[in-house]
Amino acid sequence: ELKQAFREFDKDRDGYISYKDLGECMRTMGYMPTEMELIELSQQITGGKVDFDDFVELMGPKMLAETADMIGIKELRDAFREFDTNGDGQISVAELREAMRKLLGQQLNYREVDEILKDVDLNGDGLVDFEEFVRMMSR
Repeated sequence: ELKQAFREFDKDRDGYISYKDLGECMRTMGYMPTEMELIELSQQITGGKVDFDDFVELMGPKMLAETADMIGIKELRDAFREFDTNGDGQISVAELREAMRKLLGQQLNYREVDEILKDVDLNGDGLVDFEEFVRMMSR
């Protein structure tokens, strides 16, 4: 969703969106920034342009917060704890595979689980922490 919105507003396809388009882009995604938030964001942006990494950094926490609000942080925590069967605060490949089996009613092969993991494991540690879990559930 972020990549698609970013591409849409990267009008000249140079890998950047301008600060003036940022507010419109955020609104397109359903986030309604206040004028004060936009001013604060503009102070964080160097050169008046935002690349995709900066965009993710700006929008990621807002989307996580909104997703958590919509789904309910308690429900997300409960689901995370259920999938984290050993209680170490992270979901391993084996735990993810078992969780997917419960959710989908069928066993995924390791390649399919690896694809899911590669998509959500932002820090590359081979595990899914709570923040990554929230991102996964918001897709």
